Amino acid sequence: MSTDAATVRASLSQLDFPASKEALVEYAENNGADSETVRALRALPLGDYESIGDVTTAVPKDRSVTEGQSDSDKAKQARNARDNVAEHEVEVSENPIVEELGENRGS
Repeated sequence: MSTDAATVRASLSQLDFPASKEALVEYAENNGADSETVRALRALPLGDYESIGDVTTAVPKDRSVTEGQSDSDKAKQARNARDNVAEHEVEVSENPIVEELGENRGS
């Protein structure tokens, strides 16, 4: 999702708070918010939001916007994706030298 706090604030600027998630989504749809902002609002947890600040804090944000991530940074991150496996649980292949020489040959 690519949205930011300023876009969410602009989309909900005239909404009266507190408001439920459903009210946020309905208001944004009826007032011409872009599809990414509406999708981000739909991803919010159910509940009532007391202020626009609560909403902007809870809305999932695009890391490229918040961290200044360029397209090349995104590609690099995708190439270096991890399996989310603890390091001690990762299968490690035998050292090629040990495979070639076998057990310690008394050297």
